[in-house]
Amino acid sequence: MPGTALPPFPADVRTHPLLVIDYDLLKAGDSTELDRLWEAATSIGFWYLKNHGADKEVSDMFNMGAETMALPLEERLEFEQGDEGRSFGYKKAGANAVDASGQLDAVDFINVAKDDALAFPNVIHRTYPAPTTAAMPTAVTPFVRKSLEINSSILRIFNDRLGLPEGTLDRLHSLEEHSGSEARVIRAPPMPGKALADTATLGAHTDFGSLSFLHNKLGGLQVMPPGHTEWCYVKPLPGHAICNIGDALSVFSGGILQSNIHRVVPPPGIQAEYERWSLVFFTRPGNSGILRALVEDSPLIAASVQKHPDRNFDTGSTAGDWFARRIKYQRINNRKGPETWAASRGTEHTPTVA
Repeated sequence: MPGTALPPFPADVRTHPLLVIDYDLLKAGDSTELDRLWEAATSIGFWYLKNHGADKEVSDMFNMGAETMALPLEERLEFEQGDEGRSFGYKKAGANAVDASGQLDAVDFINVAKDDALAFPNVIHRTYPAPTTAAMPTAVTPFVRKSLEINSSILRIFNDRLGLPEGTLDRLHSLEEHSGSEARVIRAPPMPGKALADTATLGAHTDFGSLSFLHNKLGGLQVMPPGHTEWCYVKPLPGHAICNIGDALSVFSGGILQSNIHRVVPPPGIQAEYERWSLVFFTRPGNSGILRALVEDSPLIAASVQKHPDRNFDTGSTAGDWFARRIKYQRINNRKGPETWAASRGTEHTPTVA
């Protein structure tokens, strides 16, 4: 449960170092910090973010998640996301595959649409369990607004570095357009023991959208940087978010910004004896936007696309369709075979890795 005293991350497991980026310095326009963010975004696509100012909103969201998950399962299932490619709502453990073999996931979560949070008490996409709805004005909407503020600031930095006309990425992520942007609280069960240590609770994937703003207290997140063949843990740091690039931003940038493969396994060591709670906000483009490299708007992006003729930077898909496809074909009820898993994939550089 959120608020439980937790053991420290063990010192004897392999971790991948991430740059620590100071949000206060980004807001101040510090040139060195802007360069460091760009380095992180164009190499592994992951970084820590400190001084983000969202600690209260994060704590309130964990409390909302705990209250929602405490409901009887049958009540949560009244708000299940379903099998048609819709993400918003509740997802029970075992509803998704984590790999091509059809192994089931081990996490449940509640997703709240950005559009519903900002329009509350009006309903745009769907209704939510009672504890989620009750916390909308006090926890969910404040967290969504704070996350949007942070991610939008970072998008504007990338817009400038990519040489795009002012406001290009803002327009593609307009708050007024409906999108797949959402807040998610995730719960994974305790999974102690070496036999379960390498079991993926959330399968290897790249994120669907543009930017992710993640908070967790226990280990479990692993990354496989480009050119590597082994998974490494990302160590949680108190008070630091973990941020990463998703598929859409990688495609828009012609591969300059890196959408890196990652997965979730049980926490290492004694941490595996505890429930693992995570909170994330996903910023995704407006549903109508076409996922293609912005070659007409940036010579830098055009040059990057020319350097990578083996990669497809014109998906022919809208952001809404891309998102729905990936959600739909992860659902175990839609599984026909390994080809279903393949249909759920994005820009993963090692799409067959478990």
